[in-house]
Amino acid sequence: MKIKWLLFGLAVVMLIFIFFVASLYIATTITGEKTDFVGKEGIGLVEVKGIILDSQETVKQLFDFKKNENVKAVVLRIESPGGVVGPSQEIYDAVKKLALKKKVVVSMGSVAASGGYYIAAPATKIFANPGTITGSIGVLMKFSNIEGLMDKIGMKAFTIKTGKYKDVGSPVRTMSVEDKAMLQGVIDSTHGQFVKAVAEGRKLPLEQVKTLADGRIYSGEQALALKLVDNLGTMQDAIEEAGKLAGIKGEPHVITPPKKKKVLLDILMEETADRIGGLVKQENGLSVNYEMSGKLGQ
Repeated sequence: MKIKWLLFGLAVVMLIFIFFVASLYIATTITGEKTDFVGKEGIGLVEVKGIILDSQETVKQLFDFKKNENVKAVVLRIESPGGVVGPSQEIYDAVKKLALKKKVVVSMGSVAASGGYYIAAPATKIFANPGTITGSIGVLMKFSNIEGLMDKIGMKAFTIKTGKYKDVGSPVRTMSVEDKAMLQGVIDSTHGQFVKAVAEGRKLPLEQVKTLADGRIYSGEQALALKLVDNLGTMQDAIEEAGKLAGIKGEPHVITPPKKKKVLLDILMEETADRIGGLVKQENGLSVNYEMSGKLGQ
């Protein structure tokens, strides 16, 4: 009888193991996509979607297209309200280096503002839809203060620190005049970097860009009049223009970058890491962003 139950238990364990392996295989098959990365000559397509929090995958795609001889030009499709300064600057740098070797044409979707515009600036040409929301050339930091709430519920917070600025931005103490001055210096520095990048990329006078860089947003039509974009048109128009710039006759073949295959465990780990990173950013509040504030819709 004991042997019978032992065999039954082993059978159950084996079934669980087989189910787990099968799940990993299915997850890999679902999340991995084939690509037309090699073979036929054409136009490379790189897409940046959502808030820019990380640059690694986009930078890798741009670098791979720069090396690939079959990729004659690149279209960068941007659908982003901006994001964190560091990753935006890394993508900007990768676009700038790519544009020195191959033509890069940007296609703006419904929104390509703040960091989304920053990464477009060094491209060879920029296309926007008439109603694209772009611009928002500026920098922001967001802070919250919950001292009043803590007083109401009878809670006190204590901080031990190594320097007077170490807990700057803390939600449990009032920001001092010195704190604000120090943070304003950081904001002014990163804003200056943004303005310079736009002036260089768009070949516009620095003073002219400064007048446009007060955080305001522009429609694609307005941006064209201000020389922040080159043409009004769709992504297909951008692809056709990239083909012409690359000397391709007829409709250009679009080459997409390879998508990384992921197993179920990778997906779960990435999601956990993203959530932890988000909690850390919420806790310390010290994220400097090229990000458009607010939402627009029709």
